[in-house]
Amino acid sequence: MEEETRKVSTPLHYREGQGGGSPFIEILDSTLRDGEQTNGVSFVPHEKLMIARMLLRDVNVDRIEVASARVSDGERDAVRMICRYARQIDKLERVEVLGFVDGGKSIDWIADCGGKVINLLAKGSLKHCTQQLGKTPEEHIADVKAELQYAASKGMTVNLYLEDWSNGMKDSPEYVYQLMDSLASLSSPQVGESPDAQSFLPQSGGVGSGLVRRFMLPDTLGIMNPLQVIEYFRKMMKRYPQLHFDFHAHNDYDLAVSNSLAAVLSGAKGLHVTVNGLGERCGNAPIASVQAILKDQFHAKTNIDESQLNGISRLVEGYSGVAVAPNQPIVGENVFTQVAGVHADGDSKDKLYYNELIPERFGRKREYALGKTSGRANIAKNLEELGLELTPEQTRRVTQRITELGDKKEIVTQDDLPYIVSDVLKHDAPEDKVKLISYVVSTAYGLKPGANVRVEINGQQYEAGATGDGQYDAFVKALRFIYKKYLNRTFPILANYQVSIPPGGRTDALVQTVISWHYRDGILRTRGLDADQTEAAIKATFKMLNIVESQL
Repeated sequence: MEEETRKVSTPLHYREGQGGGSPFIEILDSTLRDGEQTNGVSFVPHEKLMIARMLLRDVNVDRIEVASARVSDGERDAVRMICRYARQIDKLERVEVLGFVDGGKSIDWIADCGGKVINLLAKGSLKHCTQQLGKTPEEHIADVKAELQYAASKGMTVNLYLEDWSNGMKDSPEYVYQLMDSLASLSSPQVGESPDAQSFLPQSGGVGSGLVRRFMLPDTLGIMNPLQVIEYFRKMMKRYPQLHFDFHAHNDYDLAVSNSLAAVLSGAKGLHVTVNGLGERCGNAPIASVQAILKDQFHAKTNIDESQLNGISRLVEGYSGVAVAPNQPIVGENVFTQVAGVHADGDSKDKLYYNELIPERFGRKREYALGKTSGRANIAKNLEELGLELTPEQTRRVTQRITELGDKKEIVTQDDLPYIVSDVLKHDAPEDKVKLISYVVSTAYGLKPGANVRVEINGQQYEAGATGDGQYDAFVKALRFIYKKYLNRTFPILANYQVSIPPGGRTDALVQTVISWHYRDGILRTRGLDADQTEAAIKATFKMLNIVESQL
């Protein structure tokens, strides 16, 4: 046991001898089969084709599992479309369909669709064999061999699933070994290896060799932990060192990624994944996370184009209707966003808060959040990217405005920033002669909205209240009263009032209010920017009053 533990601490070294260098891991994406078993997810044929095209052409996965045989006419149409496309780009051997031990019906269905690879579902636990099928192990093995012979007669490649293999190894390992002993002699040489590997296989009479390409070991109910994966996989590898084993993880204990990597550590040649971790119950191992850990933590090689992982995530998110969590590693909206200002400061000095997960690697970019914790460093980073240069004092005032929005739990985007800068620099001068000290606006059912306002004009404070047709109307009437009673001056007449989200803004954090006023035989136009529509209008109003005051 001590020797086995010591080997576990040395990832993959025992496999790096093949050809030298890092090991290669095959990636099978099962989004279109297992991923579609997510509750509420159903792809129409053209959606399946678009996802398959991107997986094969852009993401460059080694294999895709696209459907279960004999499910529906829609599935038949989808498989035909995908096989037709794959044949055109000479990748038909990468398209796989789940089939069943059903007297050749699945094989005929797949062949009719133009497919060449069946992932045949056998029973990997004694309970599944005897209780679900109602057969003895010998009967089930005979049925599987008959399917393999029929598939061979159709020129079809077979990969064999051992459904419920994890429970089989836990509760009935003798059954698993009986099944494998009967079928191991029917295996092809390992992927990427010389046919000489076949010489190590025991030969059985009656059925020729080379009928099974890969044995695929699923944790069907997601019950395993990494230590169990290592234990069970090493038992399989020790007993059948010449075979190619895939591992298929489920995420019921949030261990799908960890278990997948444990399988690779123990000799798995292939891993099954889905985009965004879609799958039944808690889903499967997400392709983006598996790829990143394989490369960064295990120094393994795959054919995956990492720059396409975000694109395929967005495509599947749109078609499936299942939103990606903002903090989902690699593909979540927020995972490359620095929030704290100290992080932006460290990045600007020597990338102090970087790790190997560089966003550009995945077709993304690093962002710096704008909010109450962002600080001047975050804002400076965003201004730099936009090509805007501000003085330290101007940056301070912009930071203050963004902090005010953050205190209201508003999210400010980089697209909003130019409008905040413009708003602050044009109008928030410290020499304002007209200042809002405080105000209260209210509305109640059956009553007119009201406003109480206190303002400072040239150093003197005034207060008034009024009602109006709306909160802003009441606010303006209170101001008019102050100007007429205390200053004996005419208040400009409102000409037009427009409310919009700033152009380019991606969120509803900001509302832009543009108000036009009749003033001195002309039109005076001012703009206010805030998370609240009424407050934006009030800011536009005070900008107007300060312009008027400066012209007296």
